Amino acid sequence: MDTKFHIEVNCQQKFYDGERICGDVFLSSRIKEENRVVVVLSDGMGHGVKANVLATLTATMALNFTIEHKEIERTAEIIMNTLPVCSDRHISYSTFTIVDIEIDGMVHIMEYDNPSCIVVRGQHIFTPNWKTITMQSELNKNKQLRTCSFYPRKEDRIIVLSDGVAQSGMGSEKYPFGWGVDLISAYVELQVNKDSEISAPKLASKVVNMAHVNDAYHSKDDTSCVVIYMRDPRKLLICTGPPFNEDNDKQLGDTVRSFSGSKIICGATTGDIIAREMGEKITDSFEFEDPELPPISFMPGIDLITEGILTLGKVNEILKRYDNNTRLGKGPADQIVKLLLESDEITMVIGTRINIAHQDPNLPIELEIRRTVVKRIARLLEEKFLKEVNLTYL
Repeated sequence: MDTKFHIEVNCQQKFYDGERICGDVFLSSRIKEENRVVVVLSDGMGHGVKANVLATLTATMALNFTIEHKEIERTAEIIMNTLPVCSDRHISYSTFTIVDIEIDGMVHIMEYDNPSCIVVRGQHIFTPNWKTITMQSELNKNKQLRTCSFYPRKEDRIIVLSDGVAQSGMGSEKYPFGWGVDLISAYVELQVNKDSEISAPKLASKVVNMAHVNDAYHSKDDTSCVVIYMRDPRKLLICTGPPFNEDNDKQLGDTVRSFSGSKIICGATTGDIIAREMGEKITDSFEFEDPELPPISFMPGIDLITEGILTLGKVNEILKRYDNNTRLGKGPADQIVKLLLESDEITMVIGTRINIAHQDPNLPIELEIRRTVVKRIARLLEEKFLKEVNLTYL
């Protein structure tokens, strides 16, 4: 993979005041084989369940057609012709923004009726060359799409907004016509200048929270902000399980010693091997932050040492349920999840020796459980969180 930059993607949302479901829908996908990331934000007409259904249908089609390289106008045409017609207003309506990033190529953005994307290059607003396409078909005559393409650079950010952000504060003394893209751009530029490394989740949160303040803490529309941030990758190494051959213990120690990034060890035997190979001592802690799991341990040069299979099982469960409302605790599994989410390129080294203390060697269930859990974690990290994960077996 071309590692000139990593793409961090995050969406933060607040629902229309009093609703329990969002009428804006965000979808994203990393297409590993093509070195692409596709991001979609759709805003369904109105709010609540009906809006969510329209937006889900739109976002799903937009994502799939973009992945398949369908032409821009054809994609828009199919979406608009497929949406069910609203029984009250007799129109089908859902806006959408599609961002298609070729990591070693170009960024292509297409918008239909969403507020204009904001592009930040370094610490300043960058204005790509926007073009307007007027649709000609009978059903959608004179509807307009906006598109642009540009070569991405490290430290570029793309901010995608729904109407809830741009129209926040509308009718108030401060923003009679709403917050608007120009003022939001100035706000985003200010945040980036304050903190040049501000993460995608943090910047998206700041924008959504400010929109909520503009609406006097009662959102008048579903409010969504997607931030795409291109930056140096943050690396993480997780080692779990002793190597199949003891001859490979030195290789495991060398891997950990030479790795540049954060390091986690899961499993007592694995920790003992790495400590011996690195000439360090492990210090145990007796603070039970999670009643379901043994406490963490400490070793110089390692960010976190935990128990093995139980902790990884809980990591898998937390990642499965994780959303923007999840609050992580201080337990070992929570700490692993925090480090995983803060990292971009994750290398997992899985030892394949059977632990005879736990297990009849003729029934390598523990080994299979470890492999299965690690694969599930890797799949979640790749598909749900767009992380790059490499698995190595020793």
